Amino acid sequence: MDRDVATGPVPSKAGGARLLDLLRVMHRLRSPGGCPWDAEQTHRTLARHLLEETHETLEAIDAGDMGALRDELGDLLLQVVFHAEMAMQAGDFDVDDVAEAITAKLIRRHPHVFGDVVVGSAAEVLVNWERIKTEEKGEHGIDEEIPSTLPALARASKVQLRAAGVGFDWRTAEAALGKVREELDELSRAVEGEPDRVEDELGDLLFAAAAVGRRFNVDPETALRKATRRFAERFERMKATAAGQGVSLEALPEDELLARFRAAR
Repeated sequence: MDRDVATGPVPSKAGGARLLDLLRVMHRLRSPGGCPWDAEQTHRTLARHLLEETHETLEAIDAGDMGALRDELGDLLLQVVFHAEMAMQAGDFDVDDVAEAITAKLIRRHPHVFGDVVVGSAAEVLVNWERIKTEEKGEHGIDEEIPSTLPALARASKVQLRAAGVGFDWRTAEAALGKVREELDELSRAVEGEPDRVEDELGDLLFAAAAVGRRFNVDPETALRKATRRFAERFERMKATAAGQGVSLEALPEDELLARFRAAR
């Protein structure tokens, strides 16, 4: 690890002292005379809490609520400290090992910052990250070690990023958009005459859409999550307006439904 980085200034009001306080609190909770609930937890029993806190952090980010984001990041940080404390008690590793490993990884995978590599864009940084990762770990399947439990769009984006790391990528945004148009046409043909192919063609369309997002440095999972929220908010406004007018949405023709939805901005 680059010791100049490790011993440099700490960009924090308290110089990281509050992080040490958190470690002390967590250690006391897990020690004899501490909290019975904390003492009986395992990595497995805490797994669902890690997932829940991650989703709550994403909610705060999407809402643009900085106060909530601060609190949710604290809850997420607690999960990291909790797991590190349990590992230390088991003699596996401690929080310093965790921090050292991620710091070394960041330095290795940012040669444009800590070395003499030159990059032209954020997208190129991500491609280089995957290339360096492959050099470190050796060749592996393109979807190997990408969790199958990831949301499908997020997993698609990571697979595409790995492919880009070895040169398989759309060279232009127009080429990526052209693939979306091609897949949409194929989906339309399947809907009209090959219903057993609709699932495959819809999957291909979503995969192509994820590639467009990556091309424009837009996370497709975040984009879809925001689109779903916008739809839900607009739908609720439309529904409230219809209810106030004594109108049943179920009884409206499709064109009027769409007109009401567009008006519910």
